[in-house]
Amino acid sequence: MKKTLDKKNRWRNKVVAFRMSDAEARMLDDRVRTSGLSKQTYLINRVLEQEVVVNGNPRVYKGLRNLFRETLERLEVLEKVTENDSELLELILYMSTIMDGLKERADE
Repeated sequence: MKKTLDKKNRWRNKVVAFRMSDAEARMLDDRVRTSGLSKQTYLINRVLEQEVVVNGNPRVYKGLRNLFRETLERLEVLEKVTENDSELLELILYMSTIMDGLKERADE
């Protein structure tokens, strides 16, 4: 495989892999989808404790729209079930934080 530099002139030749549960993987995918970043960029920013800035664009909008649709479906099911869904609650709180940030940027 030929070595290539990324857009910032860095060699990215180290592979980092880890295992996740299905629930953890879904949560990660949801967060990546709503960030508008690639999974690699999102994970690097989070691991290095750098801020993940969500810039509104069609990809982010579509990700949020689909996530809200899925969340609404889960809430409708949750209405019928009396058990608490902590994963769903965490996702709703995360989505709320993103929406607040998008609203603040729109108000500027």
